[in-house]
Amino acid sequence: MRDTRRPMLVDMATTEKVSRGARALFGRRCQATRIALLGSSPVDKVMANFVLGVSRLPCPTRFFTSREVAMAWLVLDSGPAA
Repeated sequence: MRDTRRPMLVDMATTEKVSRGARALFGRRCQATRIALLGSSPVDKVMANFVLGVSRLPCPTRFFTSREVAMAWLVLDSGPAA
């Protein structure tokens, strides 16, 4: 259903760069209630911090190095599935 909003996990494992177009998309309202950026390297963290620092984000967005911690954060505000 289009009106259903859900948390979203973005795995940055193979991300090499974040284009201007991608940064613009991060600023658009979408169906995500929260966005967790998952990375494992210092480069992932630098890219995530850049996106978080220069983009106006439409929902809470954070960077994580642990999938389990990211998933726990994503479901903090989740109510019952619609």
